[in-house]
Amino acid sequence: MNTLGLRLPTAEDVAAARENIRGRAIRTPLLKLNAEIPGTRIYLKLENLQPFGSFKIRPALNVLKSMPPEDLRRGVLTASAGNFGQGLAFAAREIGVPITVVVPETSAAIKTTALADLGATVIRVSFDEWWAALTRRSFPGTEGVFVHPVAESGVVAGNATIGAEIIEDLPNVNAVVVPFGGGGLISGIGSVMRRLGHAVRMVAAESAASQPAAAALAKGRPVTVRHMQSFVDGMGSTTVLAEMWPLVRENVDEAVCVSFAQISDAIRVLATRHHVIAEAAGAASVAAAMAALAGSGDIVCIVSGGNIDAPKLGAILNGHDPF
Repeated sequence: MNTLGLRLPTAEDVAAARENIRGRAIRTPLLKLNAEIPGTRIYLKLENLQPFGSFKIRPALNVLKSMPPEDLRRGVLTASAGNFGQGLAFAAREIGVPITVVVPETSAAIKTTALADLGATVIRVSFDEWWAALTRRSFPGTEGVFVHPVAESGVVAGNATIGAEIIEDLPNVNAVVVPFGGGGLISGIGSVMRRLGHAVRMVAAESAASQPAAAALAKGRPVTVRHMQSFVDGMGSTTVLAEMWPLVRENVDEAVCVSFAQISDAIRVLATRHHVIAEAAGAASVAAAMAALAGSGDIVCIVSGGNIDAPKLGAILNGHDPF
């Protein structure tokens, strides 16, 4: 546990999280990818099928349901690229408290529109201002308890419910490939694998936009890296947050980088072979596995979300890369 009280979930935490999300989040299917790759079987954990198109409903519901009601009286504030904000806005509406979401200007319009439809107050700012709100856990002129989209124990426990489902559906999985945003998703899933003693390689998928996980693993500590604005809007940052580093270090075996072209190819494969719509971050894990960056055997790819603007998706499906 670090100075913010952030810790990996216990078996009891995961069981409680599964109960907290029951009836709202769905148990997503594990579908074998229709592609012939010698020595490798790729499975898709389709979190893009969740309500609001992202796994984020799991951690959002769990973290709010785990908080004392008195802490929520002044409402909720978060900084999100859009998917966590949607899950948290839904949870806040269920509880009956107001929510403000600070989003980067690069966030997909489909995400910000959905936030407004859920009743959230949306504040759109530059990436640097958004990152400052995320690291400071506040934003000028707003109130309410700040709920971090990554660095919250309740968030990590909500993410861990995905790992519990994978183990039940595919006990002998060899590797799990996870899009790397802030490290909360891979840490939650990895914690389940580590605790149950499964020899599963946890692979963080990053893109050419930024590789903070790879840099941190190479240096043995978080370092600042270049971040490029791109159509990969659901993951990537300038660094691994200091409070997340102990969890990432414990649960990530390696980080791999996929190109924008490989991500676009993965989006096309998912759409044409499976009629599955994935946003760029969600397809990054599939791109890594298809490029043999995650090894061989039974590989599970977390398709983390499917919220992609229609013009970008149309361009990709027509063979044009939106970058």
